[in-house]
Amino acid sequence: MKALLLVAPLALLAGALAPADQEPEVQVVATHVAGNVHVLVGRGGNIGISAGEDGILMIDDQFADLEDKIRAAIATIAEGSPRFLVNTHWHGDHTGGNAAFSRDALILAHDNVRARLANGGGRGAPAPAEALPVLTFDDGVTLHFNGEKVQVRHVPPAHTDGDALVLFTESNVLHMGDLLFQGRFPFVDLQSGGSVRGLLAAVDTALAHLPEGCRIIPGHGELTDRAGLEEYRAMLAASIALVEQRLAAGMDESAAVNAGPPQEYADWGWNFVSAERWMQTVYRDLAAEGDQ
Repeated sequence: MKALLLVAPLALLAGALAPADQEPEVQVVATHVAGNVHVLVGRGGNIGISAGEDGILMIDDQFADLEDKIRAAIATIAEGSPRFLVNTHWHGDHTGGNAAFSRDALILAHDNVRARLANGGGRGAPAPAEALPVLTFDDGVTLHFNGEKVQVRHVPPAHTDGDALVLFTESNVLHMGDLLFQGRFPFVDLQSGGSVRGLLAAVDTALAHLPEGCRIIPGHGELTDRAGLEEYRAMLAASIALVEQRLAAGMDESAAVNAGPPQEYADWGWNFVSAERWMQTVYRDLAAEGDQ
C-alpha cells in the first residue's frame, strides 16, 4: 500500500526528465496579478515574477525543457533575465529549471530544499551542482527589490519539510507554492517530511498574516484570495476531522478510504490527487501519529 504514496512524487521527477515530444504542446502564459507581480502558467507549478526598476525576481521555474518558453513569457513583461530565483520547495515541477536559470540568477531556498535536491529527495538522481540553491535560510529572509519587501517565510513541515511563503508587501500578493492547490485536493509528500496537520497549520499562518485585499498565487490552480484560501482550509479541517472520527470508530484504512471524503468536497479530486489518494494520505498520516 505504501507504494501508492510514491507514485505522485516519482511522477514529478519523471516529468522533469520526459522528452518534450512526449508532452502535448505547452503554452507559457503571463498574467498580471497586481503591482510588480505577474504569474506564468504552463506545465508544472505556477511561476511568480516580480519586474521593476531593480530587474526580475522569479519564484519557481517548472521544467528544464520549458526554459525558452518561460524566457519568452518573461520577455512580454520586462527585458532581461531573472536576477533572483526563489524555490518554494524541492519538487521537480518547481525546480526543474534551476540549472538553466542559475546562469543568471542567484537561487535561494530553505535549507531542506538544498539538502533534498542534493540527494534526489532520497528516491532519484541528485540534482547537478548548478541547480542547487546557493543561499539558504532557516526561518526566512527578506529581499528589498523593486521598491518593496519580498518576505520569504518558512513554515514547519506541511507539503514538505522545506516549504516557503513569499509575500510581496507593496504589490499585496502572496505566492504559496504547493501549500495551496486551489479548489482541489493537495499532495502532501509524507516521504519528504510533509504533514497533513502541518499543512492546515501553514494555511492558518498564511491567513493570520494575510493583508486585506491580498491576491494569492497557488502552486497549482487559479489565482485566488482570502475567501478561496478559507474554503481550502475548511476542506483540510473537514478531512482531518472525518478521518479522526473513522479512526476512533476503529475503521481500517480500506474502510475509511472507501467511505470517501467529506461530502461537500467530493468533486475536489483531480488527475493527480483523486479523492481516494487524498483520503489515503490523511488516514496514513493520522494513523501514524497513534503509532508513535
